[in-house]
Amino acid sequence: MSEQLEGKVALVAGATRGAGRGIAVELGAAGATVYVTGRTTRARRSEYDRPETIEDTADLVTEAGGTGIAVPTDHLDPVQVRTLVERIDAEQGRLDVLVNDIWGGETLFDWEAPVWEHDLDKGLRLLRLAVDTHAITSHHALPLLLRRPGGLVVEVTDGTADYNRDTYRVSFFYDLAKSSVLRMAFALGHELAPRGACAVALTPGWMRSEMMLDHYGVREDNWRDALDRVPHFAISETPRYVGRAVAALAADPEVARFNGTSLSSGRLAREYGFTDLDGSRPDAWRYLVEVQDRGLPADVTGYR
Repeated sequence: MSEQLEGKVALVAGATRGAGRGIAVELGAAGATVYVTGRTTRARRSEYDRPETIEDTADLVTEAGGTGIAVPTDHLDPVQVRTLVERIDAEQGRLDVLVNDIWGGETLFDWEAPVWEHDLDKGLRLLRLAVDTHAITSHHALPLLLRRPGGLVVEVTDGTADYNRDTYRVSFFYDLAKSSVLRMAFALGHELAPRGACAVALTPGWMRSEMMLDHYGVREDNWRDALDRVPHFAISETPRYVGRAVAALAADPEVARFNGTSLSSGRLAREYGFTDLDGSRPDAWRYLVEVQDRGLPADVTGYR
């Protein structure tokens, strides 16, 4: 996909690590100028206290063939977001792709606690990080995106609309957060379509983010060592896989056919023909329904 997005400008909000980083890098590999935002910089860490930084992400975008520009931004602060968009306007005069990937909630919820036992302040902050940040960013960025026809908004979540409709997602607060993002894409689709743009919700599968690899005590080069403990991890994918999904959507002149819908990296891999970095094509959400959630032994045959 090299150079398919040359001349295009993207904002990946929440690009410090994980899906956001993978998306930013693949947009860069397709030739785009990519603004990457987050709260962890080389000078200051967020409460995550992890080593990944937005400057590192910007460097990876540039190394991939695009132009990476890091802008420290707290997307809960409307003033910071407005200033970010004003900078993009001043420097580029356009915005073609907005990716709302802001999250930051992993450390805030108790996986086992029902809502009446969960720390309320942490639960409400989780919702603010998952929902308010996306709304604030869309509010300020969409006027610039709508200046030219063909703009794309990608709302990144966890789970497809079908899966989340029928499946309890971990906890009250997590379930509500991820379902809300799905609905935001649906609502934005209605508001953007008459104005020449579109919005989609997009979920990766079981993603081998930096935090997930650390959780299982493995690296990307030896991730299969975790399969003895977590056999279904065999269906997992790199963050670059969902990145390739976004790049494919952004390069598709008929992307509006997906407006307002819920998509997954696996489905779009079948649609556009891209693969993960290892040449496989994992379809995690079909696997979860047909294998893992049915209690069957781990077997990714036919699913990657």
